[in-house]
Amino acid sequence: MTGPARVVVVHPDATTLAQATAARLLLHLIDAQSTHRPLHVALTGGTVGIRTLAEVAASPLRDAVDWTGVHLWWGDERFLPTGDPERNETQAREALLDALAVPGENVHPMPGPDRSASPEESAEAYAAELARAATSASPDAIAPSDDAGPQVPPFDVVLLGMGPDGHVASLFPGHPELDVVDRTVVGVHGSPKPPPERVSLTYAALEAADEIWVVAAGAEKADAVGRALAGDDATPAARAVARGRTLWLLDAAAAG
Repeated sequence: MTGPARVVVVHPDATTLAQATAARLLLHLIDAQSTHRPLHVALTGGTVGIRTLAEVAASPLRDAVDWTGVHLWWGDERFLPTGDPERNETQAREALLDALAVPGENVHPMPGPDRSASPEESAEAYAAELARAATSASPDAIAPSDDAGPQVPPFDVVLLGMGPDGHVASLFPGHPELDVVDRTVVGVHGSPKPPPERVSLTYAALEAADEIWVVAAGAEKADAVGRALAGDDATPAARAVARGRTLWLLDAAAAG
C-alpha cells in the first residue's frame, strides 16, 4: 500500500501505551498551538481510548495546552441518549473533559435519539456542524469529494481505536458504510458490536486529517493489525490513512 507516511510504534503493555499516547497527544497539541489556531481533534472510545484520555487528565502537561483553542469531535458514537454511560461522549467527559477548561461550544458530540430521530438525521446534523467548522477554519479546510461537496475542518489528530475484526470508528468489515464517498458522516445499522445503531465519520472525513493515530492493545487484535499493515483493504483499519502521517500505536501483544 503506497501513500502518505505510516509509522508503527510498539509499547510493552496497554498501560504504557495509554500513558505514551497521552503524552504524545499533549506534546503534539502544544507544538501545534505555536503555529496555528484553533486545533481540531477527533476522539475515540474503547478501553484504551478512554484510558488514554484519563492519562491526559492526570498529566502535568495538561495545563500547558490552551484548551480554549481546541475543538473536540468524535470519530463515531453509539446512537444512545445524551448522558448514557455507554456513549463515547459520556465516558470522555468523565475521563477528561469535565476536568478541562474547554468552552462548551468547542465540544461537538454526535446527537443521540434525544436530539435526532434516526442515525441518518444525526449524521446529517453532524456533517453540517463539520461543514460550518470547515468554513470558519478556511483556508485549510478540505472538501473530501469535490469543491461542492461536504467539508470537514482540518483535523490535527484523529484518534481511532480498532476492534479484533479490524473495524475503526463504526466502519465494520463488509458493511456498506465502507463505500460511502459522498458524505463525511453516516448512520450505521446492524453493527456486529452492540448497540446496533451508531453514527460514524466516513473515510472521506478521515482522510482529511493531518494525522491519524490508530491505537490498539491486546493479543486478540494481532491478526487484524497484521492484515491492516499488510494493506488488506477488506480490513477497515487498512484504509484509515491520513493526508499527512498515520501512526499505529500498539502494545506488544497487538503487535505480535
